[in-house]
Amino acid sequence: MRRRQFIFAALSLPGLSVASWAGAQTRYRARLIGGETQGGVWRAALDIALDKGWKTYWRMPGDAGVPPQFDWSGSRNVRSLTVLWPAPARFNDESGETVGYKDRVVFPLDVTPADGGEPVDLRLNVFLGVCEVICIPVKLEEALLQAAPVPADASLIAAFAARVPEKVDARARFRVARASLVEEADKPALALHLEGQGFDRGLDVFVEGSDFAYFRAPRMAGDAANIHLPIDGLKDPAKLRGKALTLTMVAGDIRLEQDVVVD
Repeated sequence: MRRRQFIFAALSLPGLSVASWAGAQTRYRARLIGGETQGGVWRAALDIALDKGWKTYWRMPGDAGVPPQFDWSGSRNVRSLTVLWPAPARFNDESGETVGYKDRVVFPLDVTPADGGEPVDLRLNVFLGVCEVICIPVKLEEALLQAAPVPADASLIAAFAARVPEKVDARARFRVARASLVEEADKPALALHLEGQGFDRGLDVFVEGSDFAYFRAPRMAGDAANIHLPIDGLKDPAKLRGKALTLTMVAGDIRLEQDVVVD
């Protein structure tokens, strides 16, 4: 938690605003871009490019990060907006284990207008952390009026939309058949039994749904179809039994999301 505490400690210092921090060391470039409209839904995106070695975070940021926060309440002609999250990667450094993105990330935004006959005036406020050894809290204020898409921007959005995990269904290449709680070296772990194919290609699993525990990187428990994720912060293992969790699973070019209930 050291990095997250550092960010919010910095924000609380007298006279030090988010804007002044972001302007002090710009390690990112950000812009809103527009894509295609299909079925009455306009796909826009927030494009963030990061300096080499710098990163930002996923919605579950790990044990030492801060999740991005999106606010589109200042927009006009927006009935709803859904943020799509490309599959993340896991990073380890002296501040802990974090989950997020390096180099570049594009968050596709599915925007449904209130009036389909009028353009959307999208005004997006975003708070996020941009980190290397130090962490810079960043507040972005971006605006974009819906118009005909620039082909290069539309292609970029499509490329990152393809990295958004798909919900596990009957067509999925693999799935979790069972999730259970086990003890491993005097420490609780989430045991997952996998069915299908393709999960043996550098599998990582990111777990959401528990605000009292953090699930570390998986390791094989006998073979590739059985993995254990060590759990930190779980003082009472009984609290996890029967709990619904969301798993984001990444193996090579396979990106899946599945809801499970712990046995």
